[in-house]
Amino acid sequence: MHTWTHPVVDVVGGTPVPPTLYDHARDGIFPVELPATTDTPVGLYVCGITPYDATHLGHAATYLAFDVLHRLILDNGYRVHFVENITDIDDPLFERADRDRVDWRSLGSQQIDLFRSDMAALSVIPPDDFVAVTDVIDEIIELVGTLIDRGVTYRLTDPDTGATDIYCTVEATEHFGYESRYDNHTMLELSAERGGDPQRPGKRHPLDAMVWKGHREGEPFWQAPFGAGRPGWHIECAAIAAGRLGAHFAVQAGGRDLIFPHHEYTAAHVEAATGITPMAGHYAHTGMIGLDGTKMSKSLGNLVFVHKLTDAGHDPSAIRLAIFDGHYRSDRDFSDGLVARAGQRLELWRAAARSAGDAAAADTLVAELRNRLADDLDTPGALAAVDAWATASTSRPTGTDSQAGNTVSRALGSLLGVYL
Repeated sequence: MHTWTHPVVDVVGGTPVPPTLYDHARDGIFPVELPATTDTPVGLYVCGITPYDATHLGHAATYLAFDVLHRLILDNGYRVHFVENITDIDDPLFERADRDRVDWRSLGSQQIDLFRSDMAALSVIPPDDFVAVTDVIDEIIELVGTLIDRGVTYRLTDPDTGATDIYCTVEATEHFGYESRYDNHTMLELSAERGGDPQRPGKRHPLDAMVWKGHREGEPFWQAPFGAGRPGWHIECAAIAAGRLGAHFAVQAGGRDLIFPHHEYTAAHVEAATGITPMAGHYAHTGMIGLDGTKMSKSLGNLVFVHKLTDAGHDPSAIRLAIFDGHYRSDRDFSDGLVARAGQRLELWRAAARSAGDAAAADTLVAELRNRLADDLDTPGALAAVDAWATASTSRPTGTDSQAGNTVSRALGSLLGVYL
């Protein structure tokens, strides 16, 4: 699929700082895996949307956090091989299409177009591979076939429909559970809440994951050597990620709700098929976004959509600042007041860039900005550093270097995606 316009990312002067990032599997902050030479790209996989609703701030917070990581890796002189999927075949998409009495393909295309425009407005660097699940069914079928050949799957027939589904066992790898570090009870609860079927009779283990759903009447399907049907959720990302980044890559990323089951099973499927572990050097996740003290969710009807904010006249750089005001791993709140304050902060920074004349202060700020962001994407610390610089620059301008403001503007645009 086509993506969107690439934002301006200039070379920032000074000395870059290699990024560190929290890895959920190891429960600690570690350096991001960077190759021995800059000729080898850094693999980054960020789970994309299921296109049945517009891009809300929960989505945006995830894509903006890992956009900063992307920019930091570029700042260090490396290329990034960025892959993002679109789950354009899934039960929620079918349910929304049925509710709205539209074709599921048309609904998906409409929402993907809106997602592209939102990402372009927010100056998110587009993926190198933007992959719809429906475009890679053959790759998924091949991966399911590999798991079958390795003897780690079994079939289970639905007595009501007669459809035969294929499951991959949790014993397919020796270390299932290492990515999430959850106990069995928590896994069972989350599986039931997030699309799994731990209570289904006949399963060898309640946590075994479906990799191929046999054809049911009225559902889309594809022919495969092991029977007509469609992919399970986790096998989709496993095929897309491994097919483009290999069996091991630097970062697997997404929202915190993907820790289990999605990222756990994605890694398990790749590792079972290839024998290489771990799939990713880092498993990184963003916290949840609330609205005025209440969890933001579709069921509550309190989602804040990116296009609604931009249509209301909010500067996309201010939206980025509003999200960066909290640390990417924290659960945090969004409000009209937060985005209004972000707009005021942006205006202060712009005024400071116009009046700044102290080259040494500008260079010091750029170094501090890099240090803060390289420390597990500490955007609140980075924003505080820029605030201090901006306040000093506007309240007591010093120096005569006309390039000082340009130095800061270039760094903010390239590292934070905030354009002055």
